[in-house]
Amino acid sequence: MTVLALDIGGTKFAVARVDASGTLLDRAEHPVGQSPTATLRGLVADFAEPGITGVGIGSAGPIDTVAGTVSPINIPRWRGYPLVAAVQRLVPGVPVSLAGDAQCMALGEWWRGGHSAASLLGIVVSTGVGGGLVLDGRPWTGRTGNAGHIGHVLVDQDGEPCVCGARGCLETVAGGPSMVRWALAQGWTLATGRPDAKALATAARDGARIPLAAFERAATALATAILSTAAVLDVRDVVIGGGVAASGDLLLAPLRTAMADRAGMPHLRDLHVASTTLDRDAGLYGAAALALLASKTPLARSPRIPPSTLP
Repeated sequence: MTVLALDIGGTKFAVARVDASGTLLDRAEHPVGQSPTATLRGLVADFAEPGITGVGIGSAGPIDTVAGTVSPINIPRWRGYPLVAAVQRLVPGVPVSLAGDAQCMALGEWWRGGHSAASLLGIVVSTGVGGGLVLDGRPWTGRTGNAGHIGHVLVDQDGEPCVCGARGCLETVAGGPSMVRWALAQGWTLATGRPDAKALATAARDGARIPLAAFERAATALATAILSTAAVLDVRDVVIGGGVAASGDLLLAPLRTAMADRAGMPHLRDLHVASTTLDRDAGLYGAAALALLASKTPLARSPRIPPSTLP
C-alpha cells in the first residue's frame, strides 16, 4: 500500500510517496510561487502514480476539515480554498484526508520520531507558532480541525495584537518576526545584513545581551503555553520543530528552565521536551499517517532510520 503525502506551508509545498511501513519512497519540494494552484497541480501530477490508495494533506491554516477548505495566512489567494476537492479532482476515486501542518508534524513525530509516550504535543516555532496533538495514539483535530493550535494560546493579556485578531497570543512573543521586532525595539542593531531570526540567533550565540533576552522571553512564553496545555491534556512528550526551534539550546535550555521553575502539579514536572527528529519531513510522515489511518491501516511505530545510516 502506498499513499501520497502533501505538506503545504506558507512558502513551500512538499510531496512524497510513503508506504504502509512508514518508508518515505521519494519526495520533492517546490516554492509556492506566483500560482500556488499550478504548483499543487504539478506536484500531484508528478507523484500520483497508479496504485496510490489515499492522499493525506497537512496544510498551513486556519483550515476547516468539515468543508475541506484552507486559508493559509501567507497564501492570500487561497482564502477559503477548497483544497480537498481540488486534490480529489487531480486523483479521482482516491480518498483525501486533511489536517493542519503542525498537526501532521505531531502525528509524524509520534509515528516515526522514536518517542515512546502514547500522547504527544507537537509545536512548530517558526514565522508563526503552530501545534498539534496526538492523544492515546490518535490525532486529535477537534471540531474544525484546528485543535492543538498552541500559537494562539493567550500568554499576555495586555500583549501585542495578533494577526488572528486577538491580543497577547504566544505567536506575538515566540514567532521569529515577533522576536526580532522586540529585539529591535530594545535597541539591538546589526552592523551589516538583514535583522531576521537567523541573525538574531547568530547574535545570541555570540553572547549579545538583547538577542539572548529575546530567546529567554520567547522561551518563558512558550513554557507558559506548554504547561497550560499539559495541565488540561496530561501529555508527557513535547516535540518542537521549525526554524526558530532549529536554534537548539538557545531556545530549549531557557525553555526547560522556565518550565521547571513554573511547573506545579506532579504531572507537569516530568514533561519531556525534545527537538524534532524528523526535521522537514515530519509533516510528510504525518500526512501519510493521516491517509493510512483513514483506510484503517494500523500504524506500526518505529523510529525512522536516517538516510546516512542506511546500507
